[in-house]
Amino acid sequence: MLRCLSTLGCPEATLDAALALAARHQIGAVELRTLAGTVELADYFAREFGSPIRLAEKLRGAPVQIVALNASLHLVGATDAERAQLLALAPWAEALDVRWLRVFDGGSRADAAEFADAAATLSWWRELRAERGWQVDLMVETHDSLITAATVQRFLAALPGTAILWDAHHTWRKGGEDPVATWRAIRARVVHVHVKDSIAVPSARHPFTYVQPGDGGFPMAPLLATLRADEFTGPVSLEWEKMWHPYLPPLDEALRVAAVRGWW
Repeated sequence: MLRCLSTLGCPEATLDAALALAARHQIGAVELRTLAGTVELADYFAREFGSPIRLAEKLRGAPVQIVALNASLHLVGATDAERAQLLALAPWAEALDVRWLRVFDGGSRADAAEFADAAATLSWWRELRAERGWQVDLMVETHDSLITAATVQRFLAALPGTAILWDAHHTWRKGGEDPVATWRAIRARVVHVHVKDSIAVPSARHPFTYVQPGDGGFPMAPLLATLRADEFTGPVSLEWEKMWHPYLPPLDEALRVAAVRGWW
């Protein structure tokens, strides 16, 4: 597996600072969600680097790999603004040879109507991707409606060939599933994994509270053992959600704690 961090955990960091943070903790990959306080990554890149080619030249030979650019698009209920943001990111991903653009599942029911809506959005993307010759593709995060293995399996049956970013915490905390069991049910389509820890105490936004790695109940050790035994080679990313949950300590501290405890 490839250890990774999300810049959601250091939302005010510049690109250089985020890459330096990963390198300092010997983490080989980052997924970009926020930079310099914004989720509008294409605007940030254009302002700071001018063009995709210039950014690619700057990062050539960098010791930390960018494995995903994370967009706000929801397959279910996609808005024009979300579609525009996704399309603005694609040329940057192409120039950087980034394999995936992250999008959300969306919805709440995981039923046939929502899957039809998701399929329409995915068809829109696939047509544009083929037309423009892009190599980058979408991975769909299990974020809103896809919170159990069964719903993910139904989704994949309706949208075959879709790549999954599995948020292992969500299917554990929201879906009530053992992460090892969920993994075994959906692993064939998982290309990227999110991990984090929490306790069953309400916070401002959720009926749970995120905590330092190892302070909560997330069964990280058996999950990691299973991923290694199955020779998963994709990113396993600490998604430290400080952008949305300011009560969290700095990502630098969370990474230090995770290392000391051998959590990840």
